[in-house]
Amino acid sequence: MRSKVLAARLLKRFGARSYRPLFIGLAVLVVVGGGYLGWKHFHDQAAAKAAQKKPPPAVPATIATAEKADFPVYLKGLGTVQPFNTVTVKSRVDGEVIKIGFKQGAMVKEGDLIAQIDPRPYQAALDQAEAKKKQDESDLANARLDLARFTDLAKQNFATRQQLDTQNAKVSGLESQIKGDEGAIDNARTQVAYTTITAPISGRTGFRLVDQGNNVHAADTTGIVTIVQLQPISVVLTAPEESVVPVNQALGKGEVQVIAQSSDGSKTLSTGRLALINNEVDQAAGTIRMKASFDNKDNALWPGLSVSTLLLVDTLKGVTVVPQDAVQHGPDGLFVYTVGGDNKVDIKPVKVSQQDKALAVVTAGLQPGDKVVTQGQSRLQKGTLIKPTNAAPTENTPSPATTPEVAQTSSAPSSKVQK
Repeated sequence: MRSKVLAARLLKRFGARSYRPLFIGLAVLVVVGGGYLGWKHFHDQAAAKAAQKKPPPAVPATIATAEKADFPVYLKGLGTVQPFNTVTVKSRVDGEVIKIGFKQGAMVKEGDLIAQIDPRPYQAALDQAEAKKKQDESDLANARLDLARFTDLAKQNFATRQQLDTQNAKVSGLESQIKGDEGAIDNARTQVAYTTITAPISGRTGFRLVDQGNNVHAADTTGIVTIVQLQPISVVLTAPEESVVPVNQALGKGEVQVIAQSSDGSKTLSTGRLALINNEVDQAAGTIRMKASFDNKDNALWPGLSVSTLLLVDTLKGVTVVPQDAVQHGPDGLFVYTVGGDNKVDIKPVKVSQQDKALAVVTAGLQPGDKVVTQGQSRLQKGTLIKPTNAAPTENTPSPATTPEVAQTSSAPSSKVQK
């Protein structure tokens, strides 16, 4: 109301002609401003529609191809390394140790010198036994000559029958005495041989328990040194009693491979074969004990070492395998993200019979050649466009195969994932 009054006063005071240019300018300004606002409104709407029509950027993901391969099934267990032979070297005679012939902790071969006992007392006893035998042999020779004379005299009736029999008995007694001398000589020689103590087996020596200059006795219990055989060496392992049947079946087919790993399973130490399975189950523990043999050329296995063991019980031939990372766990079971030719993902439920740290055996849901996502699944859903990168080749390193509980029934992704 005031604006109208003010405009009327201005027109009355200055006249309509004075304000005509001003009104024209204002009208032009209003038209231009309205046009700009209209253009901006329609431009923003067009940009919004274009943004809605533009597809979202592709999601980076790593993919791999399902392959047909042989899959080894390993039985996992725990074991302890034990030498095939352990010998505590002891002296079999009493005496002073005059020489030590080994270096403690070093390898020795069968027959190598371990220790030398002072042989002089035993050599003297041997010399006495040999001298006694020579003396008895001389007496025997003389007695035989006398027997021959008595025989001739008895034929001429110059010697009695009693004298002849006495001489025969003397000869027989000396012959028996010489046999006793031979036994004494053999015993003395054995005692002399016992003074040189050699390694009964090839292996590695432990700590030296007796030093040079000490006296040792045959009754000592500690011995001089312990030698353990390292090549070959054995591992005693245990497995659940349910494994008896598959292990025996594997043995029936031929040699069974056993892999010894570090106690945490991170490193393979040696590969050997199953030597035997115990003839009874430990009912208290519900386990069966087995023994495996290893060449152990590099001495990676050491007596008393605790190891993890992998026993090859079966090999699945020509099965479909995918990297273990491709298998996802959903509320309804196991599934994988598959990749189509347009690089869009789909969701497929799968069945898995065996799996290890590297691979999974798919018995239903995939075919060899199908592409699956192994990394980047957290950003995916059905129909997502991905930017694929091929995964590095997967090596099926020995590891225990397991049977997932959910793999026994058909599995499908949840409806939440499919949105």
